[in-house]
Amino acid sequence: MAWTLRNGRREVRQSALSLDSSGPMTFYALKPRFQDLLRSLVAPLPRMGVTANMVTILAALGSVLAGAVAAWRADSRRVFLIIPVWLLARMALNAIDGMLAREFHQRSVLGGYLNEIGDVVSDAALYAPFAFVAPFRSAGIGLVIVLSTLAEFAGALGPTMGASRRYDGPMGKSDRAVVFGALGLGIGCLTPIPEWLGWAVPILTALLVLTVVNRVRAGIGEAKSKGSGSP
Repeated sequence: MAWTLRNGRREVRQSALSLDSSGPMTFYALKPRFQDLLRSLVAPLPRMGVTANMVTILAALGSVLAGAVAAWRADSRRVFLIIPVWLLARMALNAIDGMLAREFHQRSVLGGYLNEIGDVVSDAALYAPFAFVAPFRSAGIGLVIVLSTLAEFAGALGPTMGASRRYDGPMGKSDRAVVFGALGLGIGCLTPIPEWLGWAVPILTALLVLTVVNRVRAGIGEAKSKGSGSP
């Protein structure tokens, strides 16, 4: 499904789905629409000297700060409301840095590194505070962080294997943001925190394992279809 995005005098045609139609649907597929909502805010940024790399670094530093505050004040459940608020802000910043890079010719090798590393650091910082709140356990949250890192690593390896950067689900970065945003909202608003909320961690773990497998399989399939080699 294609739709038209306007940028000054240009019209850019792009797909509304970033994944193969055969792959699991994820919230990442909604990113183009989210970017379209922000486009009017992005246009003046280059004239102000704002670069894609600046926005990427801001998103990572903000995530570390939000995670540190939530972990430091984890005994005050209201502080977890900062998690969904910042996750939404981070999604906006990620969309903005992508538009700056693509539409204002700010792509760079450094930007690619900052983007991948920043995402992993941000995820770890924002997920870690949940280890300090029952019914979650540090081992379970730690495993989610490791598998989230592995999923992004599997996706980022695509170009080195002759495929594209893979964003296959079912538990990509945007999906995890929705889940942890909801968990943060639940912890901040529900008293007491229901025990069944703890089941979110094993479910996340299973979905993350499936995500890693899907990204590796999709990357291999894409590379083979391009004749880049055998698995």
